[in-house]
Amino acid sequence: MTTLLVLVSGALAGCSDDEPRDTVGAFLDGWKSGDLSRVGFVTADGGKIAASEVLTEIRAFYGDLKDQPLAVSVAGEPKVTGDDSTTPIDVRWTLSGNVTWAYRSAVRMTKRSGDGWQVIWEPAVLQPDLESGEKFRLRRVPAQRGTILDANGKPLVGPHEVVVIGVSPEKITNLSSLTGSLTKAFRKIDVDVDLADLADRVGKADDGAFLELITLRRADYNRIRDDVRPLPGTVFRTETRQLAPTRAFARALLGTVDAATRDDLDARPAELTTGDLVGHGGLQARYDKQLRGTPGLSVVISAEAADETVQDQPVFTVEPVNGKSIKVTLDTATQNAADRALAGQKQPSSLVALRISDGAVLAVANGPDPGGVNTALTGQVPPGSTYKMISTYGLLQKGAVRADTPVDCPRTRTVDGRTFKNSDDEELGTVPFHVDFAKSCNTAFVALAPKLGADGLAAASRALGIGGDWNIGIDAYTGKVSDGGSPTELAAASFGQGSTAVSPIAMAVATAAVAKGGFQPPRLVLDPAPAATGTPGALDANALTGLRSMMREVVTGGTGTALRGVAGEPVYGKTGTAEFQNGSEDTHSWFVGYQGDVAFAVMVQKGGAGSEAAVPIAKRFLTTLAG
Repeated sequence: MTTLLVLVSGALAGCSDDEPRDTVGAFLDGWKSGDLSRVGFVTADGGKIAASEVLTEIRAFYGDLKDQPLAVSVAGEPKVTGDDSTTPIDVRWTLSGNVTWAYRSAVRMTKRSGDGWQVIWEPAVLQPDLESGEKFRLRRVPAQRGTILDANGKPLVGPHEVVVIGVSPEKITNLSSLTGSLTKAFRKIDVDVDLADLADRVGKADDGAFLELITLRRADYNRIRDDVRPLPGTVFRTETRQLAPTRAFARALLGTVDAATRDDLDARPAELTTGDLVGHGGLQARYDKQLRGTPGLSVVISAEAADETVQDQPVFTVEPVNGKSIKVTLDTATQNAADRALAGQKQPSSLVALRISDGAVLAVANGPDPGGVNTALTGQVPPGSTYKMISTYGLLQKGAVRADTPVDCPRTRTVDGRTFKNSDDEELGTVPFHVDFAKSCNTAFVALAPKLGADGLAAASRALGIGGDWNIGIDAYTGKVSDGGSPTELAAASFGQGSTAVSPIAMAVATAAVAKGGFQPPRLVLDPAPAATGTPGALDANALTGLRSMMREVVTGGTGTALRGVAGEPVYGKTGTAEFQNGSEDTHSWFVGYQGDVAFAVMVQKGGAGSEAAVPIAKRFLTTLAG
């Protein structure tokens, strides 16, 4: 029910019933109460019209404003010309968002019929431009959404034409055949669309409904156009969406912009309405309010023609406030190289790349579904032998060992009844420590764990940024270091097992610290700049000299020799094979490394040894960058 407040000037009180101002007052009072029986009405051509009919028409004209608070007041003295009178009134609507729409209208009256002053009923009483058959409608005026820019201000996300593929129930002749044909067509472009519930959706839908299946970029759609267009039941809609350069491009990080879902509408009823575009996942969701801006509002007088076309005449508009773009450090060439490096990998995989000199995040890639979980930033997994890079820094910094110190590498080593072994039961014998590192000997690190100690492990980890308070402007797991609370836990943690957990970005940050000579807080979102980004810190130069030499030896004669011939500057790194579940032979495959001004971390879940899955990805990544 419309909330109506009628304000009538105090000058009306005590006037005689034959004054036009009294009739206006009675009309406004009746409008307020919903009872116009005290007022007589005539139409503009002089015909009689019942008060109840006038009230019905008033409410019909309201349209979308029927639940909006309304106030009406007399705005001046009646102007009387013979048997006719016109009284100005002020009309004020309070629209959603506490927006006020106020305007001047007028009530015309006549006493030509001899029955005293009667209100001439006409739609213009409600609004001067309103005519019979029209209604007030509220139209949302969308704000222009901000985009995601790279560090140079160039858009990473921009308008792209897409085709929405759907089905219409009444056009389907054979649902089973349609489902099979669509599945086959989608596979041609390596897109997996779950059509298992299509029959149920069709059964519940009205004829004429558009049941959306997938939205494709125009280029992808064109590849299967001739396959899907002729299928009985398919329907298509062309739209423009804010998209990254490619479907895979940092998709889990960037997120997507799509029509608001039912969940969105239920969660944010005051902000969103059907048809609004909303950020889902990644940066688009994290900064949705800033990117989306504030939509405007337009009151229109709407007329529906006989052919069902609608003509809108705007009478009041609150202009939208356009969204603000955000700026990030992603580099298009580096991101494309990372996406391509993961493209052939069937297992879940991630790659993060940083610029060593300033900590800028250059690439965040995930696969095989680039829009799935952003493991590259938020994964919490054991690092395996890549953590030997951190343990070694701690050992060298403490002076517990030197690169040429002989350290035995037996096939197994037992600590408090727990037996640790090397990958493939390898046994090196007593060799210089740099060989133990390059060949990734677990048992050598188990032997050195007491010299490192839990405090040494924790200090080395903190120095390289693991578990730090750095903030890149979106959720990222900085890592958690084992407490080394028992000899067996410390032994396991020394080579990246035990309770230590990291993300790929955490290991990329640590690797960049080794390459730079000090911890550099990573940066991703530049504007708006996040708070508490972390504090840079210097590392022990002597320890780094030995560590870097060992990381180079991993590539020249250790577990990462597949990278030896990569074009460009020398590659430094460390492989890792991480056990993650007791009783399982599956392991995560890791490689962390750097070349020139780029540090990176690669992880393949259940990928086996580091040299088996992660190193080939690193090679593809660096080769593409060099090209």
